[in-house]
Amino acid sequence: MVTAIKATKIGARATATLLAGTMLSGAALAQTAAQTVPAAPAPAAQTAPAQLPAPVTRTIKSIRVQGSQRIEPETVMSYTRLRVGDAYTNETIDQAIKDLLASELLADVSIEGVETGDLVIRIRESPVINRVIYEGNKRLKEDKIKKEVKLAPRQIFTRTAVRADVARIVELYRRQGRFAASVEPKMVSLDQNRVDVIFEIHEGPKSKVRQINIIGNEVFSDGKLRGEMATKTASITHLMSSNTSYDQDRLAYDQQKLRQFYLTNGYADFRVISAVAELTPDKKDFIITYVVEEGPRYKFGPVTVDSAIRDFDDKKLASALSIKEGDWYNAKAVEDTVEQLSQTAGIAGYAFADVRPEFQRDKDSLTMAMNFHIAEANRTYIERIDITGNRQTQDKVIRREFRVAEGDAFNTFLVKRSQDRINSLGYFQDKFEVERVEGSAPDRIVLKANVEEKANGELTLSAGFSSLEQFILQASIRQRNFRGMGQTVSASVDYSSYSKSVELGFTEPYLFDKNIALGGTIFRRDYNAFNYIGSDRSTTYSQVSTGFQIVTGVPLTEYWTLSGRYYLAQDNVTLDKSSFYSDTNGDGVVDTCDPLKAGRYYCEAVGNRLTSLVGLTLTYDSLNSRLRPTRGSRLSVSGDFAGLGGDVRYLRARFDADKYWNVGHGFIASISAEGGYIHSLEKATTAGSDPVRITDRFYLGEPQFRGFDIRGVGPRVQRIAYTGSVATGDQLLVTDKDQITDDAIGGKAYYLTKAELEIPLGAGAAEMGLRPSIFIMAGSLFDITKPGKTIDFTQATDTNGKLLYNADGSPSLLPNIANQFDSAGNQLYTATDPSTGFTTSTPCRVGFGTTTSNCAGTTINPLYQITTAPFYERYAGDTASPRVSIGFGVNWNSPFGPLRIDVAKTLLHAKGDDTKLVTFNVGTQF
Repeated sequence: MVTAIKATKIGARATATLLAGTMLSGAALAQTAAQTVPAAPAPAAQTAPAQLPAPVTRTIKSIRVQGSQRIEPETVMSYTRLRVGDAYTNETIDQAIKDLLASELLADVSIEGVETGDLVIRIRESPVINRVIYEGNKRLKEDKIKKEVKLAPRQIFTRTAVRADVARIVELYRRQGRFAASVEPKMVSLDQNRVDVIFEIHEGPKSKVRQINIIGNEVFSDGKLRGEMATKTASITHLMSSNTSYDQDRLAYDQQKLRQFYLTNGYADFRVISAVAELTPDKKDFIITYVVEEGPRYKFGPVTVDSAIRDFDDKKLASALSIKEGDWYNAKAVEDTVEQLSQTAGIAGYAFADVRPEFQRDKDSLTMAMNFHIAEANRTYIERIDITGNRQTQDKVIRREFRVAEGDAFNTFLVKRSQDRINSLGYFQDKFEVERVEGSAPDRIVLKANVEEKANGELTLSAGFSSLEQFILQASIRQRNFRGMGQTVSASVDYSSYSKSVELGFTEPYLFDKNIALGGTIFRRDYNAFNYIGSDRSTTYSQVSTGFQIVTGVPLTEYWTLSGRYYLAQDNVTLDKSSFYSDTNGDGVVDTCDPLKAGRYYCEAVGNRLTSLVGLTLTYDSLNSRLRPTRGSRLSVSGDFAGLGGDVRYLRARFDADKYWNVGHGFIASISAEGGYIHSLEKATTAGSDPVRITDRFYLGEPQFRGFDIRGVGPRVQRIAYTGSVATGDQLLVTDKDQITDDAIGGKAYYLTKAELEIPLGAGAAEMGLRPSIFIMAGSLFDITKPGKTIDFTQATDTNGKLLYNADGSPSLLPNIANQFDSAGNQLYTATDPSTGFTTSTPCRVGFGTTTSNCAGTTINPLYQITTAPFYERYAGDTASPRVSIGFGVNWNSPFGPLRIDVAKTLLHAKGDDTKLVTFNVGTQF
């Protein structure tokens, strides 16, 4: 007789054996009973089948639970059907054990006292999890795994939960393309019925796509079709691609890409019969096989429009469609046509016009007749405009950008324009869209602008070291949506060894809630121009500008804006006296700019000048975003007049044009052109000088013109020294470029054009703000009066008076020997001062004295002369011929500001231009 029934989760087989033994015992009893039954008296009569003995039924007298620590006895009892006073059998006891184990609260269960009815349920509780430990996970951080698993400290440990978490972790690695990953769970027993659960993770290599096979394609090659897919094979050509790992979702996406490709090329019956991804035995790579059926190629048949809206002329609509009968069938063109008709209906006020393409396929003639049915719709009016999500920005800042108002007839074009204007503010999330929902009546629509504000305040503090600027310190603060009213407030301080500036600015885009913009800037800028001799940077002139500018703008139409400005600044241009000044009067005071040291063009720029300027700008702007445009145009034409008072008089004109469009598949193309001309209203003071000041001229180079250095394009004066001498017969021009003084002097006219194609990257790169592009640029800076020579050296001649030239073709020049005079015009002589013993200058031809009247002595003095070594001044770069560069670059919206790196190769350049292969710019929006 069975006296106790016991089972554990681990001993499930014992329970099954026990149940089987019970059944076999019943079968043996039945066999014994069959042997005692007498044989049947006659074949015709049927005997009754043998009956199994009825199970023994007992009554539960009492129930006790032993071994519970955390779990209350009543809780244990609640999982069974055993109750005092109820009848029970062995099967009832077996079921109670199964129910208790199924609760997953217990690790071991047994029931005693079955024969007496006084039941004792002995239990051993499942352990409590102390810690969950992950080992070997390098590619997946622990916090990412914890989000997926269910096991956690202080929970009940069960093997079912462990198996489920193992499956979840493996699935996480499969999502990363690591199909060879395995997880081995381990349990470490602790005191007080606690356990540590350890997941030993073997990540394995990332499973790559080794091969993509395509079966059934005849029209297009395997390579062409693979190029349309997002998934790429792991090869050296796709070394930098992130799409070489296997992804089941990408596999489904590639099937859609294949279908889209064929449908856009006329194969309307194309289908993917199967797509199978097989994992190699080593679980390292996948082999993907597509079986396709291309089918025949179709052309468009008759293309018609069937409109239930009375305002539309079906024939006129059909004639305006981009697809025509006889063209190759293109599913993308059909989608664009539906969008085109929807836009047309929207412009007419039908916001919910339903445009449905109807296909009529003729397999005999291989044509696809198209009928675009426009269902009947009501003209729609804007019931209201709801703005939500703006916690800081005032409603009026958003609402004033809408080109439609509540009560107006709905217009798709104006709604789209409103959306573009709000995007151009730059206050909200990218790709903001105005949502349209049905209003309170069929002819009413509600426009919803659910914005998501982003940080519009910028605080920048930076310090660094640059080979160009030496020590750099920059601090700036800007709020582009000050007080939530759309105002812009800015302040900046820049300091380096070669430039310093302080600037304060404020702009109110809607003055007194009128569509009039008003802004102003106060500034002080200290700029040092420079040139290089070898690797040494040499400052040429310093320009300190102090002043302000006021700008106002008024919209003329939706796209045209007229703005005016007034600029007033005091410019002080100086040269370093120790480097560029001389005592030309012989009075011992270094107070005159020396053209021999500085060049006459720099000496002419020295002085204080007040510039009072007024200007107008006419701007056309249809860009969908001013921050990062992808379509639209912008044209700006401006004119400035300097001479409303002040010391400078000139006219200046400039233009700037940009065009952007989406060429498909995420590629953004753009072309741009700019140019300018400045004309002085003053006359040149000396021969060889230009009335337009060197500080007012245009300059071209980095960063506008990629492929060239700062001020690397345009007119320049190069001073080239000689080696050797005429006397020794080895006089030659210096050929080392680093030993040539190169001064860019600007130009009065310039132009610059650019064509650029932005290349899309994957979602990950896009989230980082990476935008690579390729470009080609052409431009020039020119038109300046050729500077007169600083000094005319005497050219050497032979005994017959014939001019001599050096072996390199340069003229043989003699040193320049100049007599010196004092401030009274007296010829100076070289003499020894008796009081000091030093050699100095004196106006006395005989003896020594400070004036001609106090000469003392009898020594005859030689002339006081200064010898200037010969140099050759070359004027170069003043040509309108285009300079051309080609290259690629990357824009990055980095955490420390917009950054751009360009690599550009110069294809065409003029003599004297300074080229540069790599340019790097931070903090400028391109």
